[in-house]
Amino acid sequence: MTQPPKAIILLSGGLDSATCLAIAKSRGFAPIALSFSYGQRHAAELNAARRVARSQGAAKHIIADLDPRLFGGSALTDDIPVPKDRDEAEMGAGIPVTYVPARNTVFLAMAMALAEVEGACDIFIGVNAVDYSGYPDCRPAFIEAFQAMANLATKAAIEGGRKLTIHTPLIALSKADIVRTGLSLGVDYGLTVTCYDPSPEGEACGHCDACTLRLKGFAEAGSADPAPYRAR
Repeated sequence: MTQPPKAIILLSGGLDSATCLAIAKSRGFAPIALSFSYGQRHAAELNAARRVARSQGAAKHIIADLDPRLFGGSALTDDIPVPKDRDEAEMGAGIPVTYVPARNTVFLAMAMALAEVEGACDIFIGVNAVDYSGYPDCRPAFIEAFQAMANLATKAAIEGGRKLTIHTPLIALSKADIVRTGLSLGVDYGLTVTCYDPSPEGEACGHCDACTLRLKGFAEAGSADPAPYRAR
């Protein structure tokens, strides 16, 4: 019996990456989920990643430890206030303080190495350039450049002819479309944590940029967000 091809799924435990995992499974891949502990201010997202990987039947779930000193200077890793109650115009004005320096570059490099070890030719990442375009490492140009680099950097590509493809199935979708897609694939969004400033129990704040966009997406999709929120 032919085994399904493996794919590496970058899984943060949030709405987008959970949807990416479901999409990869729906396309016939055996997903290997890859998450990172990099000094983020809360453990809630890693707990969510474990729940999502288990719920969706990932073939394997790896949580890699990265030196947090690589990722300073962000509101997600340092003692810097997380912006709250901003409108969409403010969110789109420049690169936000929640940007983590070179995070997607480092994560994709780790995924590229794991793909070579696992014999996988596919990586899925839940970057999005529609509802929130402030991050430079979420742009199509970045993904295209990284994929070109990856296929110059590995023995699998140079000697084995195994070219790597980076899939970004959410990159051109609105948050509402992402929600609709995930619901159609049976994603339990109650297991996910998207918030930039959740409680230790994983309750979302309801006021940061991530919460604002998530709630907007569910409202436009005509569905209630099942994730727990602190009293707002």
